[in-house]
Amino acid sequence: MNALEKIKKIKVVPVIVINDEESSEKLAASLINGGLPVAEVTFRTPAAENAIKRMKAYSSDILVGAGTVVNAEQAERAIAVGADFIVSPGLSESVADYCRQKNVPYIPGCVTPYEIMKAMACGAKVIKFFPAGAFGGLKTIKSLAAPFGSVEFMPTGGVNEDNLSDYLSFNKIAACGGSWMAESKFIDNGKFDEIESKCRAAAEIAAKVRA
Repeated sequence: MNALEKIKKIKVVPVIVINDEESSEKLAASLINGGLPVAEVTFRTPAAENAIKRMKAYSSDILVGAGTVVNAEQAERAIAVGADFIVSPGLSESVADYCRQKNVPYIPGCVTPYEIMKAMACGAKVIKFFPAGAFGGLKTIKSLAAPFGSVEFMPTGGVNEDNLSDYLSFNKIAACGGSWMAESKFIDNGKFDEIESKCRAAAEIAAKVRA
């Protein structure tokens, strides 16, 4: 089972902004114990690179990707420390090319038909629909899915506990991304029990929608 298949099986991807790599192992444990053994660690902080490495080293049970990757240099660094998948807020052809060379799944951000067609030409199978809430959410995804039946979507931005089941009920949603389960304030303040609890709640919602 490759990384994309694992993501689709888990159904919900916590988006992580980590400021202190020393939190990596406890964070990984809380995600695993909460039933969401996957993380998109955003490359927005200096701690991200080592956090990916440490989370991967902590357990083989967790899938760890790099998010907010905007150029090939970042993709190279992320893959070098073990990132299982790469996510961008938009489409970068240089990132797509590098990921293809390394056989690492790339999930580019797209919100328009033009962007989706460019992503498909780059080999993308799953599209990050971001920011989902600002671009019409599920209604827009359903409209885009009609002509682009060969791709699936990972909406992120505006997805939360209240609308998670609505998104996952649509069969073209590969998974949903969100930060509500593991907000940086929870990580910074060591509230890993809270993260585990929120992950468990999200996992339970996902399980009810897709057995």
